[in-house]
Amino acid sequence: MPETNADSAALAAESLSAPARLAVTSVVPSDRWRFARRISIGLYVVGYVWWFVANGLIIDRISVAISVGLFIAIGHLGRPLRRWAWLIFDVLCYCVMWLAYEQTRGGADRAGFPLQVEAPRNIDRFLFFGADPSVWMQRHFYEAQSIHWYDNVASATYFSHFIFPVIALAALWVISHRQWARFMKRFATLLFVACTMFVLLPTVPPWMAADPKHDYDILPHLARHTGRGFSSMGLKGFVNKWNTALDWGNAIAAMPSLHASFALFVPAFFLPLIKPKWLKALVLTFPLIMAASLVYFGEHYVIDALVGWAIVGASFLFWGWFERRQRRVRAARALATLSLGSSA
Repeated sequence: MPETNADSAALAAESLSAPARLAVTSVVPSDRWRFARRISIGLYVVGYVWWFVANGLIIDRISVAISVGLFIAIGHLGRPLRRWAWLIFDVLCYCVMWLAYEQTRGGADRAGFPLQVEAPRNIDRFLFFGADPSVWMQRHFYEAQSIHWYDNVASATYFSHFIFPVIALAALWVISHRQWARFMKRFATLLFVACTMFVLLPTVPPWMAADPKHDYDILPHLARHTGRGFSSMGLKGFVNKWNTALDWGNAIAAMPSLHASFALFVPAFFLPLIKPKWLKALVLTFPLIMAASLVYFGEHYVIDALVGWAIVGASFLFWGWFERRQRRVRAARALATLSLGSSA
């Protein structure tokens, strides 16, 4: 049978592949720790899932920092000491960021600024033509004696707030430190603006405005049922820990909604990597589902979510502009250096 052009090209490629592979391995040494890292990360994921099912999700910042640091350390087995030094520095920055956030958020209600009670509710009523979204949703969908599929979806979406940003941070550090730094700049800016607003605008959430114990009396009774869906799925340990966390959390740090902010932030950061338009649209439904869940649970007003999204957009716009400016400055410096070298 005569040899075709395709056959000739294939034979040529095959003959070149072995020397090419040899050249590459002589310049870039093989990573002997790759298999150990993959096995260790797999064991870590299995252990984390087991802990989640048995004891509930890790939600306090100290335990989260430890779990993230452990994951990143496993991802750096066999790496050079210089990478380990960067790891220690970045984990310390991460812990300082969350410590500052917790201290500011926790003390926001003691700063003495006026408590926002009716303003967010009035804005929501303006946006929805006189209706209270939380009241309307619970009246049409909530049943005290029944847990529907959308209760499960809402609970899972709500509690993803404690998982997805942490996973994104840890994965980015292991995969690309440059992308981790880009993520952290935007994320820290979001937290800084949110904490400032927690101090300046302490805001009563819908469930509190409807609770007779607080004497606000501006909304009819609302059920605070964030954990019902998880309880129905058998994850009671998580719900019990969450209910305990509610006792020490700052209930009036509601403007903006960080649940809504994070739900948009993480997909928006990775959106440029997603090519199919239909998949981009599907990913962007997640922050909408989160906002609907927050309103359904009475945890936030719609305006809390909208302001949170606006801060995310402003953070991305600012750092996008800043990074483009930095690239232009560096390019100009490089061109000036090259022109000086050529003239000499």
